[in-house]
Amino acid sequence: MSALDLVLDPLFRLPLITGMAIALVLPPIGALLLLRDEWLAALGLAHLAAASALLGLALGLPAVLGAPLGALAGGAVKSFTGARGNLAYGFMILFGWSALFLIAANTSLGATLGHALVDGQLYFAGALELIAALALAGLAAAALPRLIPLLMRARFFPHDETANRLPAHRWHLSFDLLTALAMAIGTATVGLMGAFALVLVPAWIAFRIAPGWTWTLVLCGLIGAGGYLLAYLAALTLDQPFGPVLVAALITLAATVEAGRGLIGITRARLRRKQR
Repeated sequence: MSALDLVLDPLFRLPLITGMAIALVLPPIGALLLLRDEWLAALGLAHLAAASALLGLALGLPAVLGAPLGALAGGAVKSFTGARGNLAYGFMILFGWSALFLIAANTSLGATLGHALVDGQLYFAGALELIAALALAGLAAAALPRLIPLLMRARFFPHDETANRLPAHRWHLSFDLLTALAMAIGTATVGLMGAFALVLVPAWIAFRIAPGWTWTLVLCGLIGAGGYLLAYLAALTLDQPFGPVLVAALITLAATVEAGRGLIGITRARLRRKQR
């Protein structure tokens, strides 16, 4: 059976659409996190999401419903305490990692399911996961156009909010909760490291090559969707776990782009020498 036949198979249709929605949402959020120097947020919230997802499974809840509880709690605490930068998220990683494997060790689920959350459960995505992913995509499409100008102004003109007595906590909290929800649903579907890779790598690539902010967001979406589709086809064809293949595909794209930038730089330098 060819890769195209596998993709069109009804068994894999829901996972494909579910993951594509996640792959389109997480990269633009990653661009904003890089802009705020808070890229570690993705990994911290993902660990909390994985721990609460496993706890939810132990209580009989689907992972996609349990995961948001821990991530939203972490995002809310971070926002209300006014923490900025990556330090708060570093502690989230430690707490979430510890909780994840303690829950796995002390419930009937065992460590195998804990590792499954880390690796990703996209192939088991059903109607509930699809609804959650599409709802997340709709929420992001409605919220990000309003939040982006406010977050950019806060980043480049930090004293403007204080000088004009703006209710900045509203949009910072909104973005923190949106990030937490996105990481929770992403972790419950494409896995902890897969979700983190979708946040970090497309945004990093876009920051390296995009001529402006609009192009940064466009490239984030294209790289995230393209890398996801490449990984999905490769994982199905080669019968490999999806999460590690997704991470490998995105890293390969990043290395290819960086190598291309290096070759372009060398070519330009040689042309300048010839012109002299």
